[in-house]
Amino acid sequence: MTNQQQQNSWLEDQNIIGEVEVSQEDRDLFASLLDEKETSSDAGAITNLTEGHILTGTVVEITKDFVIVDVGLKSEGLIPIEEFGKDDEVAVGGETEVYIERAESESGQIILSREKAKRQRRWEEIVNNCDEGFVVSGTVSRKVKGGLMIDIQGLEAFLPGSQLSHKPIKFLDDFIGQTFDVKILKINEERKNIVVSRRELLEDERLTRKAEVLENIKEGDLRKGVVKNITDFGVFLDLDGIDGLLHVTDMTWKRIRHPSEMVALGDELEVVILNIDRDKGRVALGLKQKHENPWDKIEQNYPPGTLVEGQIVNLVPYGAFIEIEPGIEGLIHVSEMSWTKNVTDPGQIVNRGDKVKAIVLSIQKDEGKISLGIKQTEKNPWEDVENNYPCGKVVRAEIRNLTNYGAFVELEPGVEGLIHISDLSWIKKVSHPSELLNKGDVVDAMVLSVDKASKKITLGVKQLTDNPWDTLEKTLPIGSKVTGKVTKITAFGAFIELESGIEGLVHVTELSDKAFGKVEDIVTVGSEVEATVRAIDPEQKKINLSIKDFIQENGGSVTDDIVLEAAKDEKKN
Repeated sequence: MTNQQQQNSWLEDQNIIGEVEVSQEDRDLFASLLDEKETSSDAGAITNLTEGHILTGTVVEITKDFVIVDVGLKSEGLIPIEEFGKDDEVAVGGETEVYIERAESESGQIILSREKAKRQRRWEEIVNNCDEGFVVSGTVSRKVKGGLMIDIQGLEAFLPGSQLSHKPIKFLDDFIGQTFDVKILKINEERKNIVVSRRELLEDERLTRKAEVLENIKEGDLRKGVVKNITDFGVFLDLDGIDGLLHVTDMTWKRIRHPSEMVALGDELEVVILNIDRDKGRVALGLKQKHENPWDKIEQNYPPGTLVEGQIVNLVPYGAFIEIEPGIEGLIHVSEMSWTKNVTDPGQIVNRGDKVKAIVLSIQKDEGKISLGIKQTEKNPWEDVENNYPCGKVVRAEIRNLTNYGAFVELEPGVEGLIHISDLSWIKKVSHPSELLNKGDVVDAMVLSVDKASKKITLGVKQLTDNPWDTLEKTLPIGSKVTGKVTKITAFGAFIELESGIEGLVHVTELSDKAFGKVEDIVTVGSEVEATVRAIDPEQKKINLSIKDFIQENGGSVTDDIVLEAAKDEKKN
C-alpha cells in the first residue's frame, strides 16, 4: 500500500475525510510520519530475522577456515571458506549473499552459508522461470535408491530409473557423469524437490523421427536397421526410430528353421521396404528381395533329366531334402532312392551332410518344388530282366527268405524271384516251404513268368521234372495192383503213398467188406498194404484205391486171418 493510500485509509478510519477538510501541510506531515514508521519497521525486521533467511553481507575478514561477514546484526557471521570456489571473488569489503543457518551459536556468533544461499536463489530461479514440462540440461551426479540424482544449474533433481530411457537399463552407474536434457515432471515447493524424466524426451524424439521416417520412406527403398529383437516368426529392426518386421520367410530364398540361424541382436542389416502401413505405423521388410529369386529361372537351369550334385540338408520320414544351390532345395522321395531295396527310412541310404548326385525328375515352379531321384544315377537292373531271364530258363539261385506262401531267391543284386509253395512239388501237398527248403540253400529253378513293370519274377522247382500226373493213367491203369505205405488216417479213410511218391486214398468203405468200427482197427500209419486202382483224376490229382477189391480179386476175404493179424501186429507195434 502506498503512502497516499495509507493516508486515505487512516483518515477514513478517523472519520476525517468528508467531515473536515485536511490541508496539504497536514497531509505532508502525515506522510513524513509514515516514512519514519516504515523505516523503523524495516530496522525491526532485520533485528528479528531468524534462521532460513537470506541477507546481503559485507566481508570484514578472511581467515584460514572462515570468511567473516557482517550482515548488520549484533554479531558477525561465519562462512566455511570451502563454500567459496575457485571462481568466486571474495575480498575484504566485498558483498555476498548469505543464508542464516543459525542465528546464534554457543560462541555467540552467527553461522552463515553461502552455498545454501546460492542454492536457494537457484531454486527460486527455477520455480519462477520453469514450469512442469520445461526442458533443462543436467549432469548425472550420483546414484540413489530407485534412480539417479542430476545436477540442474547447481540444484539436484531426482531422475527415477523408470524415466531414464524407453529401453530397459541394467546398469545405472554407466550414466554417472553424463550430461543430457531432461523434462521437468513435477516441482514440489514445500519439499523443495524436482522430479525429471529423460524417457519422455527420448519418446518424443522417437515419435518425431518415426513420423519423419514414415513420411519419407516408400516401398522399394533400401534402409539400414539394427536388430533389436528376434522371435520365432521373424526379426524386428530399428530403422532410425521406427520398428520394422523382417519375417522369417522374407529373410532368405532357402529354408531356415529359425531367424537366429542368420542374424544376432545388434546386427546391422540393409533391407528392402516391402510394405508400409502409415496408419498403424508398421513397416514390412525383406532381405531376400535384395537378390534375384533363384526359382525364376529354375526350369531353364534344371530341366528334367539334369544331373545335379548337392548336400543333404534335412531328413524326413518320406525322403531327404538336398540343397543344389543356395535357396534351391529338392526332395528325394524314399521311392526314388533304390531300384532294389524297399526303402522305408531315408537314413538307410543317406545321412544329413552327405554330398550326393541326383537326377531332376520334375519341377513344380509355382509350388517351389523339385523332385529328384538317386536311383536314376544307376542302371535299373530290371531294365534287361526280360532278356536276361526269359520264361523257361533254368537258373541257380540262393534262398534269401522263406514265407508262408513261398521262398524268395536272389537272381542277381537287386533282382529277386519267388518260388511259390504250389510250385515246389508235383505230388506233395506242402503246407510250408521249410518242409523242403532252408534259408541259404542253393537251388535250381525254372523261370515261369516275368513282370517287368511290377518287378516280379516267378520260378518253379517242380517244373524241372515231368509231371507224373500227366502219364499216371498209362503207368497206373485202372484195376492195376499197387503197394504202398499208410501215411495218414482220417475218419473217412487212409492215405497211401505209392512207390512214385503219389498219394492215393482208400476210402473207409474200401478198407473192408465188414464193419470193423474205426479205420485204426483195420490199418495203422506206417503199415504196408496192397490195393487196386479204382479211379484216377489227373486234374484234381486224386487216386482212389481199394484194399477190399485187391483181396477179393486175389481170392481172399477182407476178414482173412492174414489181414486181421497184420492189423493186430501193426497196432501192437
